[in-house]
Amino acid sequence: MFTGLIEGVGALASREARDGDARLRIAFGTLPAGDVALGESIAVNGVCLTVVAFDEAHFEADVSGATLSLTTLGTLLVGRALNLERALRLGDRLGGHLVSGHVDGVGAVTGIEDGAGAQRWTFFAPEPLLKYIALKGSICVDGVSLTVNAVSPHGFEVALVPHTLAHTAFSQAVRGDVVNLEVDLLARHVERLLSARGAEAQA
Repeated sequence: MFTGLIEGVGALASREARDGDARLRIAFGTLPAGDVALGESIAVNGVCLTVVAFDEAHFEADVSGATLSLTTLGTLLVGRALNLERALRLGDRLGGHLVSGHVDGVGAVTGIEDGAGAQRWTFFAPEPLLKYIALKGSICVDGVSLTVNAVSPHGFEVALVPHTLAHTAFSQAVRGDVVNLEVDLLARHVERLLSARGAEAQA
């Protein structure tokens, strides 16, 4: 599990194709990783990956063909900045919201507007995900926990404060960039419970 609070910005150093899968080599960048261990989980732009090798400056992770096709990891260019977060430890503060690292869909940046302090960013979201996106609810965009400020028929809007812009890969993002989206886990659980209750009522 993760919190959506980015701990460092790294970069894609290389991608090696492996029979439909891939091995990614990722620079730690600003991520504190002095005690990184084999087998631990690191969220890379919101995708939970397992460390299979590492050195002082990089770690490597294997990515399946399914993950490559269902997230942005399959199309990232070498050198691209990446949001990194190590897994939540029991007892840590939960400053964002509970994030699984299992991406629900791919969206895109549709607008960036400067404000007096925060910037207004709008995102396209696939239609099947819109029902889970609620005003003032939480959503994870490229691994970043954000609060939804508005919802439209095609997506949603958030505010990015200067601190978020300065400490995430959003500082290098532009309109048209694709992003990984993970909706709030609670929304999915509520839907499942209501669906089960409806099925029982009809039985």
